[in-house]
Amino acid sequence: MSRVWMLGDNINTDVIIPGRYNVTTDRSQLARHCLCEILPEFAQQVQVGDVVMAGHNFGCGSSREHAPTAIQACGVHVVIARSFARIFYRNAVNIGLPVLVCEEAVLASHDGDQIEADLSTGSIRNLTTGQTFQSEPLDPFVARIVAAGGIIEYIRQEGTLR
Repeated sequence: MSRVWMLGDNINTDVIIPGRYNVTTDRSQLARHCLCEILPEFAQQVQVGDVVMAGHNFGCGSSREHAPTAIQACGVHVVIARSFARIFYRNAVNIGLPVLVCEEAVLASHDGDQIEADLSTGSIRNLTTGQTFQSEPLDPFVARIVAAGGIIEYIRQEGTLR
């Protein structure tokens, strides 16, 4: 069971991790400032396994990997959005942060709801409302990258991209 942290549309990478904190790749430092300008309590209250939900175009803006890294470093299990900016989606896969697109789940959920998300099936169950939603599950190749901890670890383990 995971808490939902609900965000709106067009959440850009500078909102996820403001530029002034992008002077490091230290994951704990990035986590400390994740979403600090729109959810000041997020970094202190987020729990390992929580879920970020958002509207359209999540992760728009710059192409740096700091944004998905900051979210992952906070212990977020998955980001579920109505849609993702393409570069954020790709960077999330590269670092092993699971992302699912499910407009219905986002529209029917609220901040603080309790949720279960099964990445292998794409099933999203809102325990607060009792509703179940279906997204596309992670692509098997993407699931292997996520399981390995990102593309670099996947290549270290597998020796190639297959």
